[in-house]
Amino acid sequence: MTAIYAVNRQNARGRLYPEAENGMRSPWQRDRDRVLHSAGFRQLQYKTQVFLNHEGDFFRTRLTHSLEVAQISRSIARNLGVNEDLTEVIALAHDLGHTPFGHAGEDALQEAMKPWGGFDHNIQSLRQVTEIEARYHDFDGLNLTWETLEGLAKHHGPVKRAAPWLESFDKRYPFQLHLYASVEAQIAAICDDVAYHGHDLDDGLRAGLLSFEDIQSVPLLASCLEEAKALDWSGHGTLDRDQRIRHETVRRVINRLVSDLIEQSRRNLEALAPQTADDVRQAPYAVVAFSPEMAKRNKEIRKFLYARMYRHWRVQRMTRKARIALAEICTILGNEPTLLPPPWREKALEHKAQDNEAAARRVVADYIAGMTDRFAMEEHRRLMDLSILG
Repeated sequence: MTAIYAVNRQNARGRLYPEAENGMRSPWQRDRDRVLHSAGFRQLQYKTQVFLNHEGDFFRTRLTHSLEVAQISRSIARNLGVNEDLTEVIALAHDLGHTPFGHAGEDALQEAMKPWGGFDHNIQSLRQVTEIEARYHDFDGLNLTWETLEGLAKHHGPVKRAAPWLESFDKRYPFQLHLYASVEAQIAAICDDVAYHGHDLDDGLRAGLLSFEDIQSVPLLASCLEEAKALDWSGHGTLDRDQRIRHETVRRVINRLVSDLIEQSRRNLEALAPQTADDVRQAPYAVVAFSPEMAKRNKEIRKFLYARMYRHWRVQRMTRKARIALAEICTILGNEPTLLPPPWREKALEHKAQDNEAAARRVVADYIAGMTDRFAMEEHRRLMDLSILG
C-alpha cells in the first residue's frame, strides 16, 4: 500500500520541458530508463570507487556502487510504502557527475576550478542530466522530473549555500533548496553510505588492506564477524572458508544497518504524521535516519574505513598519482583549449572569444569529469609523452 506522503503522479511537479505522459510507464520509470541509456551512466563502469579501474576486475566501480545503492534503496522504499521507481532513479543517477580516479580526481578538479566557481560532483550530476547529455531534439540533458532532480540537488540535505551554477539553475527551476527532499530522495542519499560501508569493507578485505583482526576493533563489525565465524565451517577449506566468512560478515553489516534504518524511519514518520510529500520536505529534520545508537555505530565504521583503508599507504600512492595526473590535464587544457577535441574545443573557444573565462574553464571541467579512469590515463600520456601520438 502506498503511503500518503509518497511522491505520486497526482502531486508530481512535471518536467522543465513539458512532455506528454506515457501510458505504459510512470514518469520515474521513464527517468530511470533515460539514465540507464545515458552516456554518463555507461561511463561509470570504468570510473573508480576506491581502487583504480585497472587494479583488479573484482573491485567495485561507480557503476556497481550505483547498482548496489539502487538495490538497497528499492528495498527500503518498498518497506516504507513509498515510490520505488523514484527512489531507484535517484540512486542510479547520484554519481553521474563523479570524476575519474574517485575523490582524488574531484579534489584535483576542485582545486583547479577554485577561481571559476569550484567543482562538486553532486552539482556535476545535475549538470550531466540537465545540460551535458545531448540526445534529444528538443532539449539538452535528459529532461528528468522535478522530483528526480530535487533528489540530486539535495543529496546531502538542505542546501545552505548554493554554488553559482546551482543558484542560477534554481532561479530557472526552483528546488526549494532550504527544505529537505522527499522520503524517496532521503532513502537514496542515506543508502549511498550503507552501500559504501558494505562494499568498501568487502573490497578492503579482498585486497588485503584490512584483516579480520583489524575489523574486530569496531563493535558492529566485530559482532557481525563473530556471527559469521560461529557458523559450522567444517566442510570448507581455509581459503574457501575465509572468503565465505567475508561475505557472511558484510551481508550482516548491511542487514543490521538497513533493518535499523527502516525501523527508525518508521518511528520518525509516525511521530511527524505527514499527510503529503511536502509535509516531509518541510519537516525540521530528516525523517529517514538511523537510530541514535546505530548512527554512532555507523560513524565508527566510517572513521575506521577512513583511517585504515582510504589512508592506507597503497591507496595513498595511487590517489597521489591520480591527483597529479588530473591536475596536469586540467592545467594544460584550461590554458590551451585548442588542444581539446571537438566539439569541446569549439565550445571553449566560443566562450574565450566572448571573454568569458569561467565558462571556458567549465567546458574543460565538464570534459575531464566525463572521462573514465582508463581514458584519463591515456589522455595524460597523449598530452605529456612525446612518444605517444596526440
